[in-house]
Amino acid sequence: MCGRFTLRTPARDLVEVFELLREPQLSHRYNIAPTQKVAVVRQDGKSRELSMMRWGLVPAWSKDPKAGPPLINARAETVATKPSFRTSFKHRRCLIPADGFFEWQKKADSKTKIPHYIRMAKSRPFAFAGLWDRWRNGEGEPLESCTIVTTEANDLMRPLHDRMPVILPEENYAAWLDPKNENLPELEALLRPYAAIEMTAFPISTMVNSPRNERPECILPASISA
Repeated sequence: MCGRFTLRTPARDLVEVFELLREPQLSHRYNIAPTQKVAVVRQDGKSRELSMMRWGLVPAWSKDPKAGPPLINARAETVATKPSFRTSFKHRRCLIPADGFFEWQKKADSKTKIPHYIRMAKSRPFAFAGLWDRWRNGEGEPLESCTIVTTEANDLMRPLHDRMPVILPEENYAAWLDPKNENLPELEALLRPYAAIEMTAFPISTMVNSPRNERPECILPASISA
C-alpha cells in the first residue's frame, strides 16, 4: 500500500520532469497523509497541468464523500473493474509526483512497527500512477480527489510489505496521461512493480508516525535522528 509520502523537489525541477507549462507554487512536504491536498499532474488535450486534489478518491456517483474510509489506494488487479475506480481508470488517469514514501515493517516478535523511507537510489523525483474524479454536492460545488494505484511488492519492498505503489517510468507518462488512450490491456500492463535495483530503503525515526510532524527530520536515517 501507500499511506504517506514526500514531495520536496523544487518546483522548477517538476516543470522539467513532468513537462508542465508553468511553475507551480508548492512548499516542501515531508509527511503527506491521506485526506490532505496533494499535487496531481493531469493532461487536458496535449498540455499537462498540476492541480491540488484531496488524497482519497470520492467517486462522482457517491452520495456522501464522508461515507466509509477514504479510498487512498486502488489495487492494480481490480482497478479496471471495481465500480469506484473503473471510470477513472478509463478516462481520468493522473500522475502523483513524489520523491519518497514510507512503509512500516512489522516485527514478528513484537507489536512494534519500524518506519522506513523508500526513494530512488539517485534521489530523483518520480510519479505514482494515480486516478482522479470530480464529485459535486447539491449546489454543484466540485470536489476533486485522487487515489494511488498499488501492485505487488518488488524484492526491495517485500521484507516491509506485500504491496507497493505503482511507480511509472518516465517513458510511460504520455501513455498513462493521454485521455484518448482507452487501450485498457495496454494500460493495465503498465501497473507492475518498479525495478528494485533502482530504489533504496532505510529505517527512520518514529517521528513520522504522526502526520502532525512535518519536518526534514522525518526522513533522516534512524542512526542520525536518534
